[in-house]
Amino acid sequence: MSKVWLITGANSGFGRAFTEAAVAAGDVVVAAARRTESLDDLVAAHPDQVDPVALDVTDHAAIGRVVEELVERHGRIDVLVNNAGRTHVGSVEETTDEELRSLFDVHVFGPAALVRAVLPHMRARRSGAIVQLSSVGGQMSMAGFGAYSATKFALEGMSEALAAEVRPLGIGVLIVEPGAFRTNLFGNHSLSGDSLADYAETVGATRDYVLTGGGTQEGDPAKAAAAVLAALDADETPLRLALGDDAIDTILLHLEQVRGDLAAWEKTGRDTKLDA
Repeated sequence: MSKVWLITGANSGFGRAFTEAAVAAGDVVVAAARRTESLDDLVAAHPDQVDPVALDVTDHAAIGRVVEELVERHGRIDVLVNNAGRTHVGSVEETTDEELRSLFDVHVFGPAALVRAVLPHMRARRSGAIVQLSSVGGQMSMAGFGAYSATKFALEGMSEALAAEVRPLGIGVLIVEPGAFRTNLFGNHSLSGDSLADYAETVGATRDYVLTGGGTQEGDPAKAAAAVLAALDADETPLRLALGDDAIDTILLHLEQVRGDLAAWEKTGRDTKLDA
């Protein structure tokens, strides 16, 4: 039986790739985007499989309405893909509260609201899958990406708990951690306004990469989508799926650094218990 997907940010990048892959598999996609006209070509090509809906993931009242209308039209939700997102560059010192909160609204509070909206339907059927689009930046961070990584770290922490909570109910959770893929993420970015000279070599390098790196990424979104569908269809779906040489190599290096700190300071850390 075909599946019913709800994919946010379905008009471009990973969202479009996921939509095209799901349609090719014979499934139905409720394709959510802030402007549905950006989905016109997909709807025209697959009128019976692509159902466009206008949705801003920061509008929590709209999320509940969209989910209820979706279930009324299609009867169920088999897969939720929390994909909508953007990036931000700025040092921690340069990033304002408003910039940080705005990014959390998109990457954490929006996905959380969508999860809350779909879970009652998935729990009732004792089946479903939730795909959380994180990033290699959800496992480690670097100068200039502090705000972006903070949101992805939060999304991953929430998703780990979610996976433990819903697994006994027949619902799966997949955290996807892409590296640099040929999407428009770099074109959909914000920059902290005041660039401090002391961060020119660190944050400045990241800013230059985002501003000039669009179109040079080695990752293929279509192959990423195929990998995600394969992981969802596997007998044992992983909790995390890292995509791209850069993501895998960077995460492995980060884990080695974490293990190194644990080993070097293990005795000190263990010696902090109360004396008998």
